Amino acid sequence: MEYIKVAILDNTFEAALVEQIMNDQEIPYVIRSYHDEVYGNLFQATKGWGEIQAPVSFKEQISTIVEDVRASQVESPMVVEE
Repeated sequence: MEYIKVAILDNTFEAALVEQIMNDQEIPYVIRSYHDEVYGNLFQATKGWGEIQAPVSFKEQISTIVEDVRASQVESPMVVEE
């Protein structure tokens, strides 16, 4: 089965949430971080945290999951108390 880039992830938290949902729904995937040992976070700052690769047949389903996770983060942002 050939895997393609399906979505770009913004951060570790988003990656963890999306990964949990895809595991629950038994969706085949690979999450690849753009972190590089030599350049540190240089690529993550310009390209995003990383990407999801999956079979093309799951592209629409994964895109919906990522959109839903992002919408839930906007609706209930994390509150930081000082």
